Amino acid sequence: MSRTLLNFIIAALICFSAATGCATPHAGISRLGYAIQVGAFSDVKNAERLTARLQVRGIEAFYFKRENGFYAVRFGDFPTKEAARTNARKLVSDGMIGAYFIAPPQAFPSERHETVISKKAPEPSLSPLPDETRKKREPARGDRDMGAIAARTAERFVGIPYRWGGDTVVDGMDCSGFARAVYNLCGVSIPRTSREQFRVGDVVGRDDLKDGDLVFFGSSEQSINHVGIYIGDGKFVHAPRRGDDIKISSLEESYFTKKFMGGRRYF
Repeated sequence: MSRTLLNFIIAALICFSAATGCATPHAGISRLGYAIQVGAFSDVKNAERLTARLQVRGIEAFYFKRENGFYAVRFGDFPTKEAARTNARKLVSDGMIGAYFIAPPQAFPSERHETVISKKAPEPSLSPLPDETRKKREPARGDRDMGAIAARTAERFVGIPYRWGGDTVVDGMDCSGFARAVYNLCGVSIPRTSREQFRVGDVVGRDDLKDGDLVFFGSSEQSINHVGIYIGDGKFVHAPRRGDDIKISSLEESYFTKKFMGGRRYF
């Protein structure tokens, strides 16, 4: 067999693998490493303040509501637990953070087995979330449908003021910062801006949307300016603008029907 023919076959196999998604990750999408998690705040403003302090230091941090109703702050993407621990200890010595967890890769926010690395205040007693949105479609324990996990995680943000992104860490990181935060909690790193997010992943039409897909809006495919996370039943969770509460909207609303540019799937 000639070298030219052999090279052609190898190239064809590589392209086929990429097209079918066989162990070939999408460009711009990667598995998240170890992260640092801080706090068990009952008041979202405390989580907000810590997030802002970290962002001033150039750290891409975000806060979220845990399953017990308390808020935590998470940040970082470290290749090893020791690298995360070293970084956390430096932040402790600088007075930036106190007690912390090292969250292993794919440590979902619904799980409660994060490893405690430093002294930690007693865990608040568990209490159910007041959000009625979570009652409808809670995945069964042990379910690893990543799309469903992303959708349920997004629902937990509903009603939380959206105050990360904007000009704090990355210019142009708007509503896309919310989508990025949800995917980070699911162990997946996606691009920072909505335009970049639109360019990667598998193209999904409106009729084929599934839980966890991202839905994009704009005046054209070259002018994407908004993104949300699809949660089923024609609805999606999104951050309307920085400072507003994260909320659920419908694709049937006239504005979103007109501006809908398509969906993307990353899992």
